[in-house]
Amino acid sequence: MAEIKNYYSETELQEFKEIIVEKINNTKDELNFLQEQIKKSSEDLSESRSAGLDNGSLTMGKENLNKMAARLVKHHQHLENALIRIENKSYGVCRVTGSLISKARLRVVPHATLSVEAKNARRNPE
Repeated sequence: MAEIKNYYSETELQEFKEIIVEKINNTKDELNFLQEQIKKSSEDLSESRSAGLDNGSLTMGKENLNKMAARLVKHHQHLENALIRIENKSYGVCRVTGSLISKARLRVVPHATLSVEAKNARRNPE
């Protein structure tokens, strides 16, 4: 009888670590870009207010940028947590079933903590 593997090898973990580090770097770049846009938006907003204008579209734009930045910060934290799980050798293990999350899923969503089956069961409790 074949033994069921419930962990990824060092080589596999290294592959996932490289994917995560690349995504972290991309997230940092995106966040820096958004922060520059937020700064510019704030300057534009204060200029329009000092000119006596109430520009709702500038305010909405700034709010949207802030929401996007908040989502990126959350995503970045999930990726950092995935790196911690790699160091702890608990990466890739579904927190509900205890089985390995598929490599295909982890390559697409490297911060995943649920297998597809567990995620679907959560969405559709029967």
